[in-house]
Amino acid sequence: MCGIVGYIGDKNAVPILLEGLKKLEYRGYDSSGIAVINDKKISLWKKEGKLSSLINRLSGFEAKGTLGIGHTRWATHGEPNEVNAHPHFGCNKDFVIVHNGIIENHHELKGMLIKEGHKFSSQTDTEVVVHLIEKFYKNDLTKTLISVIRMLKGSFALGVISARQPDILVAARKDSPLIIGLGEGENFIASDVPAILELTRNVIYLDNDEIACLTKNDVKVYDIKGCIVKNKHAVIKWSSDSAQKGGYPHFMLKEINEQPQVLAQMLKNRIKNNRVVFEQLNIPKSRLKKIDNIQIIACGTAYHAGLCGKYILEKMLGIPINVDTSSEFRYRSQIIKKARTLVIPVSQSGETADTLASLREAKKKGALILSICNVVGSSIARESDGVIYTHAGLEISVASTKAYTAQLAIFYLLGMYMGELKKALDGKKIKRMIWEMKKIPGLMQDVLKGHNIVKNIAKKYIEKYDYRLAEQFKFLENEIGVFKDDKKALKFAKQCAEKSHSAYGKRFGDFPFLYLGRNINYPSALEGALKLKEITYISAEGYAAGEMKHGPIALIDEFPLVVCIACKSKVYDKMLSNIREIRARKGVVLAIATKGDKQIKKKEYSDYSLEIPDIDEFYSPLLVVLPLQLLAYYIAVGLGCDVDQPRNLAKSVTVE
Repeated sequence: MCGIVGYIGDKNAVPILLEGLKKLEYRGYDSSGIAVINDKKISLWKKEGKLSSLINRLSGFEAKGTLGIGHTRWATHGEPNEVNAHPHFGCNKDFVIVHNGIIENHHELKGMLIKEGHKFSSQTDTEVVVHLIEKFYKNDLTKTLISVIRMLKGSFALGVISARQPDILVAARKDSPLIIGLGEGENFIASDVPAILELTRNVIYLDNDEIACLTKNDVKVYDIKGCIVKNKHAVIKWSSDSAQKGGYPHFMLKEINEQPQVLAQMLKNRIKNNRVVFEQLNIPKSRLKKIDNIQIIACGTAYHAGLCGKYILEKMLGIPINVDTSSEFRYRSQIIKKARTLVIPVSQSGETADTLASLREAKKKGALILSICNVVGSSIARESDGVIYTHAGLEISVASTKAYTAQLAIFYLLGMYMGELKKALDGKKIKRMIWEMKKIPGLMQDVLKGHNIVKNIAKKYIEKYDYRLAEQFKFLENEIGVFKDDKKALKFAKQCAEKSHSAYGKRFGDFPFLYLGRNINYPSALEGALKLKEITYISAEGYAAGEMKHGPIALIDEFPLVVCIACKSKVYDKMLSNIREIRARKGVVLAIATKGDKQIKKKEYSDYSLEIPDIDEFYSPLLVVLPLQLLAYYIAVGLGCDVDQPRNLAKSVTVE
């Protein structure tokens, strides 16, 4: 999940590497580093913490070099500190490497190298690779890397430079994303398109077990046997503007507000003459007609989209739909009927390691694979029989928002498409569904206009807990006063301040939020809770509302906030009963309700309410999630959290 970038050309590599790392920091921000070659000497700088720490360290240095590599880290092996930060040297410091992935057999290889006299300075698995390169190097860095990767087990995207060959940049890929950027008199490597989008739009997507040798004027790609591979060049169509905040304080808020536009564009592209079209599906209609069961696999937010997809597809197609987290799917005995089972992997990045591994397992057993993803040319897209791109544009914030609603929308469109093929839906019904879908972008805009209401609710709730926290720490002033020695008093005050700060950051931890929903909005409750956990670090749980009395009701008192999705539906009365159970125990309720519902706003039912426009329950998840996203966002902002880069998380999970 780390980000790597490399440059070779005539320009100074340092600002190019740093700018590229800025665009990749969403992939990891535990530490960062760069290495450049100038006059056949390697200079290396790295620093614990976010990229700004590295940039500060470089101030005052005249850092130059026309060949270099950079890295921003999400730690897997070894704690996040300066020693474990990339790039990594070998013993003689003639070779330096950056790596994204996991080397599974690094213990075995490290033991062998130590016996031979190699000395390691870090706890990382990555350092093994650079020592192997050093061991086997014989005047050809490309051939050496080919030999070395044959010894590696696991996943990797590698960038390597050497003072012994200061005119080449070598890269390799297996199960971790890596692209080659093609320029005029310069070439690049990167984990993802944003790193080089302002420098070139011409790229090569490396496939598994491919190795690239870059000079400033040429790129050669080899397979694991050392044979030349002819790769197809691709042209990136994204606008570089999508990698900018566009006046918003955070990428997350920008991406929340882009959802109506994303859906409107999707419907424009996918609906022609009141029919759903997938022009690049690449799966014959005859094969889709035979499908009688569907398995959806995904992780995190995409998994919640898949759960909602189950409700959508079962209603439209009338066939069994199962949903699995990708990390569990591959380890159980899957029941796959060849030619009759459709497996749908869902992934924003198209590089999610667990989902990719599950895809391969399903394919091996004969399933038809139709993926839903956002990134064109990604591994999941390339390895599927067919793919439906969400075309949601670049999503930078770690907490996914517009990708989620885009995935939901694809499930609705896929249901219409397959429903027509399988004669489960007639033309009139599909026309009606399309009419309903076309209203939703405008309704989304209406919901987003109420963002200040959400902001005020978040503020009130934070103030409530600030008051309680202040009460808990009133004793500090009195305790500090008992010290006659100023130094002791100062030391104690500092300890108290640290304790207070710790409690301040965790003040919601003892009072977990509950998110409750029913039927097609049960997954919405799960997604709302996940958003809050991701960016605020507040404990939050999503439940099917009917399950509340089977355990979660024990958590309810006057402190937790219970978010109840109670919009107009066939289970509305059931939801009101659940709310009454909460209120009987002094629970604080925030209701997500249908506009015009006066009953839910009564004090006997809710303390706060947020409205969505009146819409058929079947389509309501596309609207319900918007206030849930905004609530998480404004609570995070109110707490002073790092909204776009929450701790311990990365955007694209490319390791198991």
